[in-house]
Amino acid sequence: MKQAEPISIFSYQAEGTSIRNRITLQQNLFSFLLEGEKTVHYAGTTVGIIPGQFLLLAAGNCLMSEKIVAPGGDYRSILISFDNGVLADFFTRQPNLLRIQAVEVPEEPILRFEQDAFLRDFISSLGHMLTGGQTISPNMQQLKLHELLLYLGEKYPGALQKLRGMSQSDADDILIKQAVNANIDHPISVEELAFLCNTSLSTFKRRFDRLYGTSPSKWLLEKRMQKAAMLLKQGDSTASEIYYELGYENLSSFIHSFKQVHGITPKQYQLSN
Repeated sequence: MKQAEPISIFSYQAEGTSIRNRITLQQNLFSFLLEGEKTVHYAGTTVGIIPGQFLLLAAGNCLMSEKIVAPGGDYRSILISFDNGVLADFFTRQPNLLRIQAVEVPEEPILRFEQDAFLRDFISSLGHMLTGGQTISPNMQQLKLHELLLYLGEKYPGALQKLRGMSQSDADDILIKQAVNANIDHPISVEELAFLCNTSLSTFKRRFDRLYGTSPSKWLLEKRMQKAAMLLKQGDSTASEIYYELGYENLSSFIHSFKQVHGITPKQYQLSN
């Protein structure tokens, strides 16, 4: 079976009076209704929308009814599907949204929103991109989804965090990503990072390797030395002035790490650039 893309943006159109299907959503789904009516049934809740509204559905099993209301009309919508990894990555990039207490909406697998001027323009932009059956590039799909999530996260504080599709493992992944990115420049050990993530050292290393494809110590070393190279290349700082900023307690250990990654000393690197 072909693995689904992390993000997919596409248009959907149907003919007939009413369509009712049993759906297993493998990914979370935004459904922007353009024409017709839509009703979605989960185990514990039912939500319907008409044009001017849209839904955010969590991955899972549901019944979905799509109805044409005008004679000779169609059922039309624009859909954005995305997996939990994309949602985790979004919250990693926007940590302030993750800290908002999710108290504004009930904890349900389905959220309904009213369209406003911004969202109407947003949907219109997607419609233009999809005209004539065209596809949207992966980079543009990511950009448009992040634009939508950021807008909703700021307008409806706490709503996105209530989406059940974000499993505990995804929450753990977010915590690991935030911890390592926030401490690149700090003198912190892998053991201390594991402690901050409320997990054992072995579990932390295993999850880190799954996320980044390398060990946390090697990843941190490379990231710190990338920043060191950038600072040295700018020419305003020397190794003796930046080693502490990068989390090293002494100059000699910093020089050793820099040479381990770049093959030359910081001074040689600076002279060569």
